[in-house]
Amino acid sequence: MTCPHTAPSCLLQVSGLSHRFSTVHDGRYAVQGASLSVAPGEVVAIVGESGSGKSTLLNCLAGRLIPTAGSIRYQNADGEWLDVATLSERQRRLLARTEWGFVEQNPADGLRMGVSAGANIGERLMGQGERHYGRLRASALDWMARVELDVARVDDLPRAYSGGMRQRLQIARNLVTRPRLVLMDEPTSGLDASVQAKLLDLIRLLVARMHLSAVVVTHDLGVARLLAHRTLVMQGGRVVEQGLTDRVLDDPQHAYTQLLVSSVVAP
Repeated sequence: MTCPHTAPSCLLQVSGLSHRFSTVHDGRYAVQGASLSVAPGEVVAIVGESGSGKSTLLNCLAGRLIPTAGSIRYQNADGEWLDVATLSERQRRLLARTEWGFVEQNPADGLRMGVSAGANIGERLMGQGERHYGRLRASALDWMARVELDVARVDDLPRAYSGGMRQRLQIARNLVTRPRLVLMDEPTSGLDASVQAKLLDLIRLLVARMHLSAVVVTHDLGVARLLAHRTLVMQGGRVVEQGLTDRVLDDPQHAYTQLLVSSVVAP
């Protein structure tokens, strides 16, 4: 799979990726033969029902799971191609706190719940060597404002925030270091419809302003339509269809995609 011909280069290139469950799951594949690419400034959605392999694929991309087969190549800020699957733990952690971000489905998994909102945002900057308290606090306040959180609550613990506010805080924590690639696992799942709509608008605005590349896992086709330039559809661990989001959702070719789309539009 190559990047779209309109893109000058690729940021992420995935070819023939497979991940097999352990023997306790009878050796079945969670992902089999998946290929995709992400260009600079492009948002790619991965959609499908629960158990289709979406989150397993995302965790392989993030280096959290080692694929059974295939390759994951990332072009870093220096133009060097990295093999994500063979990075050491130290290299992966460095990449995760500098050039990458990961937005968890449950924001509590992506935040340090025992420290303040401001400290959560500043921690990633400290990981890059910033030690000046004034600059750290100014950045925290700036990013709280960007994600529309009350800056007066900068010293509150995340546990005092609502679910939607925690997700905004997690987004601020990830974007404060201006990553080049953000991986998002069901970022609006479990939120009320009105909160979800506002969060999606915020994500779309920030991605466009910062020219971010992103891979978004979601079961909600509306999220894919709003955020993604291209969409991949997964069924049973395989990518059964992919293309421009409007084309995939308005003129689906695969029977499974047709079923997904019809289940949304059916009365």
